Amino acid sequence: MRNYSLNQRYIMSNKITIAIDGYSSSGKSTMARALAARIGYRYIDSGAMYRAVTLWAIRRGLTSADGSVDAGALVEHLPEIKIDFSLQPDGTAQHTMLCGEDVESEIRKINVSNYVSQVAAIPQVRHALVGMQQAMGKNKGIVMDGRDIGTTVFPDAELKIFVDASAQTRAQRRFSELVEKGSNVTFEEVLANVIHRDHIDQTREESPLRCADDALRLDNSHMTIEQQNAWLAEAFQSALEKTAK
Repeated sequence: MRNYSLNQRYIMSNKITIAIDGYSSSGKSTMARALAARIGYRYIDSGAMYRAVTLWAIRRGLTSADGSVDAGALVEHLPEIKIDFSLQPDGTAQHTMLCGEDVESEIRKINVSNYVSQVAAIPQVRHALVGMQQAMGKNKGIVMDGRDIGTTVFPDAELKIFVDASAQTRAQRRFSELVEKGSNVTFEEVLANVIHRDHIDQTREESPLRCADDALRLDNSHMTIEQQNAWLAEAFQSALEKTAK
């Protein structure tokens, strides 16, 4: 990797906040997780938190076949929903814990994807989770990805990235991932979900998805995972050196 020469002591003594936003299935979580593991920062998948709330709502019958969510009932029970992350034995993978239960696999299923953008658009849900996310990153040394990390959660983050790719590319990535995990879905179904979520994320009133004015924009439609990880590592090195001056 070109010019990547920062040692761990230097990295940890000059901690920064890294905010990575982007569209669904754009690869932002993959690159965020890889960077955090490499530099020794904590990684938080903010989308997993919204997925956990969505799973909670589904389990309690607060979602309808027409795609709607009973926002009033969900908001009323928000204080009952406890979300945390459990570090796995390998030392890198974090699993999402919902009220003490490991739900990492379940929150990635298509039924949760079908409702998560609706749940994430509820202002009270966003306020509650943003508060949790800001608490997690108060001491910096964190890589967090999501939809509003650089604009709302950490507007003063030293490094902001916005990741994009075509809807077709993102749907293919998501479809391949679901099929590999044994889900019985069609590409058309996944593509429709991606497009639907894009619309909701971009048009919601509360913290809509947008690229922060000071974010670096990355279109990784034609990049390999190795290429995007190398790009992000160099962006991190530049931001860290700039901050430490």
